Amino acid sequence: MTSTTVPEICKDLDGDDRWLSIHKRFVAECKEKDPDVMFIGDCVLESLQFTDYWNQQFVPMHCLNFSICTDRTQNILWRLQNGELDNVQPKAVVLHAGTNNIEDTADAVTDGILELVRTIRQKLPDAYIVLPTLLPRGQQPNRLRDKNEQVNRMLRERCVGLCKVQIVSVDGGLIQTDGTISHHDMFDYLNLTNVGCKKVFEPIWDLLHQILTENEKERDLTPSE
Repeated sequence: MTSTTVPEICKDLDGDDRWLSIHKRFVAECKEKDPDVMFIGDCVLESLQFTDYWNQQFVPMHCLNFSICTDRTQNILWRLQNGELDNVQPKAVVLHAGTNNIEDTADAVTDGILELVRTIRQKLPDAYIVLPTLLPRGQQPNRLRDKNEQVNRMLRERCVGLCKVQIVSVDGGLIQTDGTISHHDMFDYLNLTNVGCKKVFEPIWDLLHQILTENEKERDLTPSE
């Protein structure tokens, strides 16, 4: 067992208890709302909800976004084990985690993501789990970008055969021919612009649309009592 797989409250470095306040708000939303799709993760998914692409494409899908920018896998694990998946039955969960585990090895990060997958499956046995690949980061090639790619490779190998778990490659078009990332796609070379969001999340939207449409068809075919 590594630190990436052990649930951990995020340290309150600023002294204002913001992280715990956000978590409590998410738990309250679980009791008030009935989402079809839940986004759970870190800065990449948190910043997504402040884009036009989110409002145009994902809001109509009845989504909740439970993402906190600084979270590592262990912080997300703590949140999921403390109420953020209670009282909801989404048809799909989109999970992006691990890019903030900068001090951990690729093996440990992969273990942490798989522990999150196991937790989601345990709490939501019928939900599809959608894993966008970890995005590249940094304007120039760097060790963290290499590590994220390693994690993506290992995840693909270790998710083979898992029921209703799908990895979606989303990094196409972000790295330019000279190995750099443009600020037009990732404004701080970590989080996405509107233009970058469309490139990255279009395949996620397509898959979610397919999952939700199939769900509707199945419901229509179920004989009424």
